[in-house]
Parts: sequence; structure tokens; C-alpha cells
Amino acid sequence: MKTKLIFLIILIAGKILSVNAQQRADQQHLSDPNSFSMILMGDPQGYTKYDINQPLFELCTAWAVDNIENLHIKAVLLTGDLVEQNENIVLNRKMLNQTSREMWESASRSLARLDNKVPYIISAGNHEYGYQHAENGMTHFPEYITFERNNTWRNIVVSSIPNRNGVASLENAAFEFNDQYWGHLLVITTEFAPRDEVLAWAKKLIDKPQYKDYKVIFMTHSFLRERTAERIMNESYTINPHNWGQAIWDKLIAPATNIRLLICGHTGKPGDFEDSVAYRVDKNNSGKSVHQMMFNVQILGGGWEGNGGDGWLRILEFMPDGKTIKVKTYSPLFGISPSTKHLAHRTGSYDQFEMVIE
Repeated sequence: MKTKLIFLIILIAGKILSVNAQQRADQQHLSDPNSFSMILMGDPQGYTKYDINQPLFELCTAWAVDNIENLHIKAVLLTGDLVEQNENIVLNRKMLNQTSREMWESASRSLARLDNKVPYIISAGNHEYGYQHAENGMTHFPEYITFERNNTWRNIVVSSIPNRNGVASLENAAFEFNDQYWGHLLVITTEFAPRDEVLAWAKKLIDKPQYKDYKVIFMTHSFLRERTAERIMNESYTINPHNWGQAIWDKLIAPATNIRLLICGHTGKPGDFEDSVAYRVDKNNSGKSVHQMMFNVQILGGGWEGNGGDGWLRILEFMPDGKTIKVKTYSPLFGISPSTKHLAHRTGSYDQFEMVIE
């Protein structure tokens, strides 16, 4: 009798836990348990520039932490523009209600969810420089994104060079990852409109004998235009010296033998979801395919002055065949509620697709 009672208690407790688990945030799962993932978050400036939107960025980073184990997350990738303006106290209430310091503090607070749990890699954007419009190379990036804040960087950062102000910074840095199926991976991130010396540093690094056989992912903020996926030829920012998208391709990507994927953000306009993304594949000088993907969420969720992005992010699943990356577009904002879970996945051809890395 006592044994039956204990069994009944265990059964009831199990059902209660099961019900509770079904009501929690919508955890995502890999299509293959031997895969790993990297989470891609587009420009979050729309979250940080309004105090009412700021919790949405923190929701995204909290969701990433909640899924580290079941998605085997190796890194979180951010396309830049953590803030709307790098250094400004005069509020243009038509486009923000936060000072630059308040935006930087908000971004830092959201990223703190990831600290000491998973590496995050940021390609600093134009809004991280100058005063309002990348007028120069001044930035508060290294003040808030300090190397010491996240101990998961300590054993994977293999190279970096100083920023435009000669300050040691993760604006230009390389991160090494290893996987039993993919082998060695190197993720390189660069400042907005990287200088020639930055591109030369990246080229010298990937040409070193120990990295020649690595699969390299290159991140920079500005590279492709939305929808058309044209490489950017020129921009109006006065920051100098600089290289725009086509120049980055000509000077670094095309001559490289091991860069297989480029990730960027920056462009976009109010409209359809397709106006926030772009994708193209081109052969480099060695005849190898280079996948180029732009993802920028800032105008999703209501346009320039909307909620900052509706929580949309991408799950990049690196399959155990060592060459296929499955791309899925997901929103933890919709996924967190049973009444909106059906809206949490986008399945269009530009939202869900596969990349095969040669």
C-alpha cells in the first residue's frame, strides 16, 4: 500500500512539473542532437533608445542563456549598433528618449545576462562612433564592452588590434572555436567601415599556417543592402579612414582562401520583413563559395520608432556533417506566451534556409 502511495505521489508530481514546463518560455531544440548553434541578433539600437523597449533586448539575451544547453550554443553574434547615438545628451524626442549614457548602460545590462555563460561577439556599428552620425572614430565601446567582464572570452580570443583611438578593444578581435564535426572555426569581427590596417591584420591572421585550414566567419557592420543584396559602394559618414562593403570584398574577402561566411547588419527600411534581410553567395578568387548574410531587426515591430525588433533573432544550427548551417528565424517575444507561440517562427524562403559551406 505504501509503495502504491509513493508511486502515486511521484506520478502526480511528474504531471505537475510537466504542466509547469509547458507554461514556461518556449525553449527551442536542434534538429540533430549532435549539432551546435550560434545565435544571431540584429542591430538592437531600437531597443535601447526607448526605455519602454529596453526589456525586449534583455528578454532576447535571457532567452539565449536559457537555451545554452539544449541548443548547444557556442556564441551569440551581434551585428552592431548597440546604441542610437554614441555621445549625446540632447534628446530628439521624435526618435529617442534616452541619453547616450542611458543607452550604453541599457545595452550593457542586457549583455550582462550572457557574461560568464557564453561568448558574445559584436561587430561595432556606425552608431557606436562619433556623436550622432559616425563623424569620427570616438567611441565608448571599450568602456562598456571590457574584456574582463566575460570570462568565456579568456581562452578563445586569439588576436586583437587597437581601435581607431589606439585603445585595446574587442572592436577588432578574433575568436577560436572547436567542434568534433566542424573542426576549427575562427570568428573575426571588425569595427565599422574598417581601416586598411584592420583588413591587413585580418588577412595576416588568416594566412598564418595554424589558421589556413580553419573555416572563418567574418563579421562587419556594413556590407550588404537590404533586399537587393548589393554590396555597399559608398556611404555618407565622415569617419576616416574607411572601407565600405565592396572594398572589404576586394581587399580581404575575395583574396582569402578560408573565409566561408560573412555576417553583417546596418541596412533596412520600414516595410516587409524582407526589407530587413539580405543574402547572396559569390565565388572568391580561389573559386570557393562565400555566403554573405545581412540581418537587421531595428525597424521590425513598428518601424523606426516601433518596439525595436519584435524580439526576432536567428538560430544558426551547425549540422554534424561539418558543412551545412540551417538558418531559422525566431522570436522569444512571441514564443514566451502560449497565446502567441504560433507567431514565433518565420518560415519564408528568406527566413528559413540552409547554407552549405565548402
